[in-house]
Amino acid sequence: MKKYIAVAGTIGSGKSALIDFLCKSYPLLSVPNPAADNPYLEDFFRDMKRWAFHSQIYFLSRKFEAFKNFSTSFSSIITCRTIYEDAEIFARNLYQSGLMSETDFMTYYQLYLCLSDSLPAPDLLIYLHSPVSSSLRRLNANPKLGSVPITEKYLRHLNRLYVNWIADYDLSEVIIIDTEQHDFTSNLVDRADILEAIERYI
Repeated sequence: MKKYIAVAGTIGSGKSALIDFLCKSYPLLSVPNPAADNPYLEDFFRDMKRWAFHSQIYFLSRKFEAFKNFSTSFSSIITCRTIYEDAEIFARNLYQSGLMSETDFMTYYQLYLCLSDSLPAPDLLIYLHSPVSSSLRRLNANPKLGSVPITEKYLRHLNRLYVNWIADYDLSEVIIIDTEQHDFTSNLVDRADILEAIERYI
């Protein structure tokens, strides 16, 4: 039976590594993350207030488009981050931080509600909880992300919103993995535990 699995978590929480591991363990089709193709991203990190709305609209539209395209596949799919996180974590953080105006946020949020209502919820959400220090360590070790000017303050704000969001999330089954306690990149015991935890959902 076809399944939809989503991996959620803040920047640098290890989502890509977990997806790679799960795709090698199960016949899952990974939906590409649009972050790498966002033409606004560099401008956004240089001037968040000017480019916040543009960047978030790009993420929202590309994520919706990608999911609609891959939803026609007969394979079970796995996504890096949900459309809910784009709105409830990243866009909301920009609005609360004064980097997105109320008008822009409400325009964006109404579009998000229309799009998200037409998409199915995941069958399983895997949430990677990562302390800020761990996320920063992974970012600095990743040559693709290490050059992006992500601050500790920015990650703290995201983490706070993630904790609140996951506490209220009720759209699907949820597995929470503390990435400080479980190393699925190299520890065989942790890998086996993670596979056992998600086995019944796949």
